[in-house]
Amino acid sequence: MKAQAPRTLAKTDFEQLSEFRYQMRRFERFSERAAQSEGITPLQYLLLLHVKGYPGREWATIGELAERLQAQHHGVVALVSRCEALDLVKRKTSETDRRQVEVHLQKAGETVLTRLAALHRAELNSLRGAFNVPQIDF
Repeated sequence: MKAQAPRTLAKTDFEQLSEFRYQMRRFERFSERAAQSEGITPLQYLLLLHVKGYPGREWATIGELAERLQAQHHGVVALVSRCEALDLVKRKTSETDRRQVEVHLQKAGETVLTRLAALHRAELNSLRGAFNVPQIDF
């Protein structure tokens, strides 16, 4: 059986993809500025968000955060160290697996995250209708 050749994309497909990427970048830029206004980097904000937003518990391991951030393990270790120096998070050796390090939010991290999450939610609401995933059939 012969593999089917991919469909040729039309001009409107490229326009939809372009608009989607534009709206994504606008949101990213908003997020960068919001984080910087709180005195942290965009990556530090994402780390806090992923710790708080990890499903089913109030902490995440370094490995889980590396996956969520799509980053290398050693890079996340350095990021956690920088956040720890700002008293945003604390590390704790897992009681069930001493090889794993849990990352927990500190009060200062929770405060900054709460303010930034509210700003992000408002921005996402303002983008309602403008931020659509393109429907391209392949």
